[in-house]
Amino acid sequence: HAQTAAICSGTVSSWTFPQPCKHFNCVLSCILKTTMSRRRRYSDDEDEGRGAKRRRTSEPLEIEDRLESLITRVGEKSTSSLESNLEGLASVLEADLPNYKAKILKILVDCAVQLPEKLSVYTTLVGLLNARNYNFGGEFVDAMVKRFKDSLKEFKYEEGRVVVNFLADLVNCHVIAAPSLLAWYEAFVNVTLEDDVPQVRSDWFVYATLSTLPWVARELYEKKEAEMERLLTNVDTYISKRQKVHVSILRVWSSDIPHPQEEYLDCLWAQIKKMRMDKWQERQIVRPYLAFDSILCEALQHNLPPYNPPPHMDDSTYTMPTVVFRMFDYTDAPEGPVMPGHHSVDRYLIEENLRRIIDTYAVDRKECAAQLLNYPFKNKIPLNYHIVEVVFGQLFQLPFAPHVDVFYTTLLIELCKLQPSSLPQVLAQATEMLYERIDTMNISCVDRLVNWFSHHLSNFQFRWSWDDWVPCVELDNSLYKPKFVQEVLGKCVRLSYHQRIIETVPDAYGPLLPPEPNHIYKYEQEGAGSLPGTVPAHQLIASIKAKAEPQELMNILKDLPNPKKDDDGEAAFNPLKIDVFVQTVLHLGCKSFSHAFSALAKFHAIFRELAEEEEAQIHILRTMYDVWKKHPQMMFVLVDKMLRTQIVNCSAVANWLFSHDMSQDFTRLYVWEIMHSTIRKMNKHVEKVQKELGEAQQKADKSGTKSGSEDEMQDIDGVDEEEIERLQERLESAQSEQKKLFLVIFQRFIMVLTEHLGRCETSGKDFNTAWYRYSIERLQQIFLQHHSTVTKYLDTLENLLFTSDTDTHILHVFQQFCALRT
Repeated sequence: HAQTAAICSGTVSSWTFPQPCKHFNCVLSCILKTTMSRRRRYSDDEDEGRGAKRRRTSEPLEIEDRLESLITRVGEKSTSSLESNLEGLASVLEADLPNYKAKILKILVDCAVQLPEKLSVYTTLVGLLNARNYNFGGEFVDAMVKRFKDSLKEFKYEEGRVVVNFLADLVNCHVIAAPSLLAWYEAFVNVTLEDDVPQVRSDWFVYATLSTLPWVARELYEKKEAEMERLLTNVDTYISKRQKVHVSILRVWSSDIPHPQEEYLDCLWAQIKKMRMDKWQERQIVRPYLAFDSILCEALQHNLPPYNPPPHMDDSTYTMPTVVFRMFDYTDAPEGPVMPGHHSVDRYLIEENLRRIIDTYAVDRKECAAQLLNYPFKNKIPLNYHIVEVVFGQLFQLPFAPHVDVFYTTLLIELCKLQPSSLPQVLAQATEMLYERIDTMNISCVDRLVNWFSHHLSNFQFRWSWDDWVPCVELDNSLYKPKFVQEVLGKCVRLSYHQRIIETVPDAYGPLLPPEPNHIYKYEQEGAGSLPGTVPAHQLIASIKAKAEPQELMNILKDLPNPKKDDDGEAAFNPLKIDVFVQTVLHLGCKSFSHAFSALAKFHAIFRELAEEEEAQIHILRTMYDVWKKHPQMMFVLVDKMLRTQIVNCSAVANWLFSHDMSQDFTRLYVWEIMHSTIRKMNKHVEKVQKELGEAQQKADKSGTKSGSEDEMQDIDGVDEEEIERLQERLESAQSEQKKLFLVIFQRFIMVLTEHLGRCETSGKDFNTAWYRYSIERLQQIFLQHHSTVTKYLDTLENLLFTSDTDTHILHVFQQFCALRT
């Protein structure tokens, strides 16, 4: 009864295999049948009516919900063994197949795809069901094949790879015949022989093949040795001729010391070759079906239908290549179990299993941490080191982490709470290693490290061995170590307050500590009386406090002299007028973000009048910087607010950030946070207009189908041709602005980098300075983080900016980016 209760509640076995419970099937079946019969008697005794109908309708739903709970939670902790739970569950499902086959089929397919960390549990369950009901086994295989085809059709390549892995493991459960799986593999590898297709397409099909071999290679090799050798020879031929221009743009570190940063397919192929040398041995796959070998080997097998990969289309998208992240080896974990080598297939399997756990439980950090620490072979490997390496590997993955950055922070915090005696020490060791290697770290990864470390410290009273990093204060401030510490301290101030951080770190950090985040109102500073705008600025303050009308404020500003007026008496805008007004308004709204936002909203009309031209908008931003240069967070939110309220446009922000006035902050993190936020805002605006146009066109199409004349069509659902034309014009305008933004950004990058290279060549100095490396990696970052949008303008960029006249060092970045999709 205790075992039955455990199954019914969904708490089923972990990864151990004691003796099965002989009476489990009978007890559980009896409980389900008794429950069903009681409900039938209860319904029969009721009057025919609405209540009885509701009960009869809900009864199958309750049983379906219970079946779903049983299936989805099999393999979790229980007092009984996984073997007995699987056998009992197979019996229950077999009994319910006549009435609930479609539901059971759907649940099993969903579990196979969405719970890949329990892959072998579900392949064993399907194997047991196939041994009992051959037709159901065939229907399940057909459903998985359909799911695979649908995944590729929708460009869900990771889901497709999970399905292939599941089908491969079904060979071990005697559900699928080995020759038919081998035929699929051959079809996958034959994609490499296609002409005029992107390399990323061939890469995915080869990767889908190699990544599933650890589960099934031994079985295939025993039955089809010659075919397997031919398959592996073809893979070797393909991998040896692949282009790898893209690798350097995706590396976390530019150096291979102490650990090589290998391209993902090269690394996996080396691990598979090592596995073949070891006679296909591995020690990291749970195989519960071995306990049922006598049952499964008697089952009839199914053949996978012949498979032809879908042809490449112009709009096809594929998975981006990656570089394998390596932080530890066996020398870093001197105590306890030995860490597998880089080219051991066990290393791949551990990392793959941990990644799958993270992906499955990412919505619940507490459960995710618990599942990671409950890894099946945790006593045979240095688990904490593997977990930390995988988590940082995902956090630093380029171009994007698989999940939001803050998830990894909260996950590591939960892991430290669950393993307080060991994991914090490994995490501290990893942090020190990252700090020591930061000079060769990609700038995008440095940004993420800054955000993670400061957030992590804020959860532990900012305690750290700060004295160990004091030597960085003496280094050139342009180098990565002092810059990293400076950015971390700045973020810590955001997450706490200035005085707290000053009291936390040693006094030696003074040069790297951020200034107190106060504003600077120049018309109240010492010597302000000699400034031409001081008097009108004070008049403006008095008028605003007296709640004067906007026109009265403009009257104060209109007589200000224009320092930009030329000989003809004409000027595009008056910088002094902007300076006085913006300085004063931001000064009056300096108490908080809310006060600043209210000031922008209250005087929005005046801002728009002053910012009619882009040059005037840049001057507004320049003035805002003069006021809030000590408070990067305030600058970030003000720029964001000005963009939202259309006081400034996106290209004005980009030009301001590349202007000479911002050169001293060009390598500061907040500058690039503003830049990427601006680009994302522009992209979202285009997507919003595209969506509105699509919805309007759909409504018009439906209206045209329903109505018989054009006159009727114009008014149905409130959509007419004029509305569609208006949206099309808005979309063209938005796309034009988007294109202009990227042209401005890339043109300014080319200008500043070319100037640097020219100066170094003239003076005979080495161009590869810290500033140059920082800037070239920021250029790479723009390409990577906004790759889907930049790809639309590749031809324009190639014809106008990245031409043969461009310096080869800059052009190489463009070529690396193009190689990611080819």
